[in-house]
Amino acid sequence: MQFTSLVFILFFPVVFAIYWWVLGKNLKAQNVFLLLASYVFYASWDWRFLILLVVSSAVCYYLGLKISETQDSKKKKLWVNLGLLFSVGTLFYFKYFNFFIESFADLFGIKNDLTLKIILPLGISFYTFRMISYILDIKNNKLKAETDTLAFFNYISFFPSMTSGPIDKGGLLLPQLKKERVFTVENGSDAARQILLGAFKKLVVSNSISPITQNIFQNYEHLSGSTIAFGAVLFLFQMYADFSGYSDMAIGIAKLLGFKTTKNFAFPLFAQNIADYWRKWHISLTSWLTEYVFTPLVIQFRDYDKKGLMLAVFLNFVIIGFWHGANWTFIVYGALQGLYYVPLVVNNQINKKKKLSKTIPTFKELGNIVCTMAMVCFALVLFVAPSLKEAFGMYGRIFSLSLFSVPQFIKIKILGLIAIVVLIDWINKEQEHGLEISRFKPIVRRSMYVFLIFLIMYYGVFGNGSFIYEQF
Repeated sequence: MQFTSLVFILFFPVVFAIYWWVLGKNLKAQNVFLLLASYVFYASWDWRFLILLVVSSAVCYYLGLKISETQDSKKKKLWVNLGLLFSVGTLFYFKYFNFFIESFADLFGIKNDLTLKIILPLGISFYTFRMISYILDIKNNKLKAETDTLAFFNYISFFPSMTSGPIDKGGLLLPQLKKERVFTVENGSDAARQILLGAFKKLVVSNSISPITQNIFQNYEHLSGSTIAFGAVLFLFQMYADFSGYSDMAIGIAKLLGFKTTKNFAFPLFAQNIADYWRKWHISLTSWLTEYVFTPLVIQFRDYDKKGLMLAVFLNFVIIGFWHGANWTFIVYGALQGLYYVPLVVNNQINKKKKLSKTIPTFKELGNIVCTMAMVCFALVLFVAPSLKEAFGMYGRIFSLSLFSVPQFIKIKILGLIAIVVLIDWINKEQEHGLEISRFKPIVRRSMYVFLIFLIMYYGVFGNGSFIYEQF
């Protein structure tokens, strides 16, 4: 049940109406209904996944209570380790078991008969990271174990951000689940704008680009290097429109239900260097890893100065790459991102933030944007390639003399749609999301909304409802 599917378009208004108009003054009834709605949403993909979700929620809830109530440090550590072992072990089995078996067999030339037909549960990477952060936050006294069973189960299975994030921490979502929620016209209007922008990005921009990039990467052996490079650039905009579009819709849907969730994108297309890009891209994941992986690694390697910082960055990005999928291409993708940081660490640029011009970018800013996006697009070849062999095949074509030919599949409509996304983001780059144009007159704002609705109705591609990050 994707957000852009007809089923969801019928499902959510019913949920919204019952949630506010029937149950609006009864918090417990709202939470019971929200949990049921989340389970129906999740079970619509595969009811077997729902069993795993419920069991995982129950185990994490129980272990959280045991960690909180145990005074003995050794026993507390045991409960924490059990929680991490269960969470990471479940993710490992469903997402990475076959990868390690196949890699081990290939390394030692062993005939592999152990590969299992394991179905990857939808959204497991996202809700597993919620559980891990919950366990660690209790351990580090940043969060008290939740005693409200209904609130906790809702936190793990909250359907707006279940399948592709954002990855909300317990400290943000749990308090909201235990206090009365009020619907306001202002929040509803802002949520509707954000959902409208997300739908435009997904249905019009991403879905229009998708057939072109699929054609390019599936037939790269017969295409010029310039076409493959152009395909990588198109894929950047496709993935951005797809993922940020999902995030816009997820955050907007949550807002319609009275919840504030984690911001996931901060206009990364205007990043001034690769560190700035990762601060603005998939923020809920990068901030999660910064807190629970990168910072502990920095502390661990603090005696090695810049070399230790480089190693911490490198390991952090290898994990980011591996989080995306059980494939060597994702591991190398993450490693390459880590290597991109080396000059920034050497020159003490890793934490420096630069504010962009308000009107038009300067030549220096534009140059930084182009260089950063070129680095991102170069790495994205690894992201889309099914294997390292094919990735290197694509790179070989890119760095051939055919790179200097005119690329194929250039379409004015696609370039125009990309320009609209870039323009909207630039105008709103200092706002919470990409359609907060409050400084314009009402007639201008309404014209923009009507224009986006027109583009969705006229250019929207409704056949492809899947989102790229659902597979992760």
